[in-house]
Amino acid sequence: MKANIFRTAVAAGILAVAGGCTDLDYNELTTNDEEWVYDSPLYGVEKLVNDVYAQLTNGFENNWNGALLASATDESAYALINSGIHTFYNGGWSANNPIPDYWKNNYTAIHEANNFLEKLDKIDLSDYIYSTSSETAYETLRARFELFAYEVRALRAWYYFELVRTYGDVPLVLTTLTIDEANNVERTPAEKVFEFIVDECDAIAEFLPINYREEMSQHLGRTSRPFVMALKARALLYAASPLFNESNDLTKWQRAAEANKYIIDHAEEWGIKIGTYAALWGNTSFTNNELIFAIAKTEDNTFERQNYPVGLEGGSSGNCPTQSFIDQYEYQTGDNAGRTFGEVHSGIVNLTTERPYDDLDPRFAMTVVKNGDFWPLNSNQQREIQCYIGGFNAAPKVNATPTGYYLRKYVDGNSDLTPNVNSSFRHAWIVMRLPEFYYNYAECIYALTGDADAAGEYGMSANEAINVVRGRSDVQMPPFTGNPADFLNRYERERLVEFAFEDLRFWDVRRWKKGAQYFADVYGAELERQSNGNILLTRTKIARTWDEKYNLFPIPHSERMKNPKLTQNTGW
Repeated sequence: MKANIFRTAVAAGILAVAGGCTDLDYNELTTNDEEWVYDSPLYGVEKLVNDVYAQLTNGFENNWNGALLASATDESAYALINSGIHTFYNGGWSANNPIPDYWKNNYTAIHEANNFLEKLDKIDLSDYIYSTSSETAYETLRARFELFAYEVRALRAWYYFELVRTYGDVPLVLTTLTIDEANNVERTPAEKVFEFIVDECDAIAEFLPINYREEMSQHLGRTSRPFVMALKARALLYAASPLFNESNDLTKWQRAAEANKYIIDHAEEWGIKIGTYAALWGNTSFTNNELIFAIAKTEDNTFERQNYPVGLEGGSSGNCPTQSFIDQYEYQTGDNAGRTFGEVHSGIVNLTTERPYDDLDPRFAMTVVKNGDFWPLNSNQQREIQCYIGGFNAAPKVNATPTGYYLRKYVDGNSDLTPNVNSSFRHAWIVMRLPEFYYNYAECIYALTGDADAAGEYGMSANEAINVVRGRSDVQMPPFTGNPADFLNRYERERLVEFAFEDLRFWDVRRWKKGAQYFADVYGAELERQSNGNILLTRTKIARTWDEKYNLFPIPHSERMKNPKLTQNTGW
């Protein structure tokens, strides 16, 4: 007799796009057919769930030869010219060249999720009643499988968030479709897609555990209650933002404020808390209590090979922070406290005599490798980095930094790339962490009150929320105070600094509809060493283009050829 233990998990509504298949793809299970998959849940069913997880993307593994999304923004420039990341701003982006193909990747995941959810009643655990070591072991197994449906629904909601923030209106499909059905679906308004995500998160949150520390084998990296509530909060922020809220409906900002404050208020009971900035990456970062969700990789040094400076053995330069990005860091103390690098040093800068990096926000030194730093950390390769023209790590070396800087954040400086060592360490790509929701809340409450000092009905002002993060033990930047006219600009700058190279900037600027302000004029730095040893920094413009149509991606032409009901986004 089948153990129909998952029916309640799919009681919520069903309605989205498959890749044209009506059955699961069992090819990866070699000779095992559908009956075997569902009659052998420890091998077949669990693998199907893992396949839905496997569609999650991370910045360490993408289609751009090591480039992060940051290199399509004002954060960085990618040194290697053969990367597809340059297509975002060099005019090569089009419906015929839709890179990355979020459409295909996310709908593939959604199709897998829909298939799994529709066939829950085929799962039979009865054979394991007698094969497990005890009744307790069987109940543990049963409880684990009961969670699968909620985990898959959480993932499906996530994939829809990825789609709606990328394309706006997208088909909302929650059942598998025939080829004819799939090729006749229409785009669902973005507002309804956001509502689906929010409703789905509310429906499944109570069934998911806060964490998996008490679960069998702990199974790190699975969707949880904090994950879905954080997804809800992020989705509501996007729905309230100018790109999706052209009328500036304040009720949307209110819902977003409430959802983000919920994360703040429940973080302690969930065991989530803000730690040090430096601990966000490194070999043990995946267990950091600040992270709400992260994607872990096994020991590897690919990211280091992609981002160690040219001149170091194995280094390829990679994602090089721009001068535009450096210009956003504020000074910590003294007469310049609260002023940015760019405000204080706007022209040619003598790095030797002026020492402009002294007393910058501590997050700068934890994010960027500058000229004169000793890097990396391992003793075999460490040396004083030379970013000036003719220097050991600079032009005219091929693929040397085009900006005058190298990346430190996420890069494990303990990795030794020399052939006789070739050491590797674990990495964790941050998807969501607690400080984001303090900043999200600050943005929302300011939109509602227009006053950075006003606590509103939720008992915390925008300034107070931001200061919680700025005050972390290894940062301790001066607090935000007062209600300056340029508060939003300062908030956006602070958000950039805190979440640098975590792929938030790419989407933030789009939802704010501020691409022309931030992405059109981007500057690097050219460093010249004079005969007296002084090093001069001169800003150099990096060629970038911006078009308002870039706020949303084009619907891939190949999809519109198959389904003429898919209208194209404006401008494409």
